Amino acid sequence: MFCGGSVVEEFYRGFAQRARDLAEKADPFTRRRLLDLAKRYDAKSKPLGSARPSPLPRTSPPATYFARAGEV
Repeated sequence: MFCGGSVVEEFYRGFAQRARDLAEKADPFTRRRLLDLAKRYDAKSKPLGSARPSPLPRTSPPATYFARAGEV
C-alpha cells in the first residue's frame, strides 16, 4: 500500500546520502557540487509542510480603500 509521499521522501533521502558518500572520495570541485546536490535532495525529502513556510492568512483591506458610491 502506498503511504502518501513517504516512498518518494525515502528515495530522496537515500539519494542525498549516496551523493554525500561519493563526495567523500571526490576532488574539491566535484565534492562541492555533490554536497550541493545532496542539500537539494534533502530539501525534497521533507514533507511539503516543513519545506515551505505557510502562507500568511488573507485579510481584507481597510474600508478606507474602497470608494463610496459617486467617488472615483
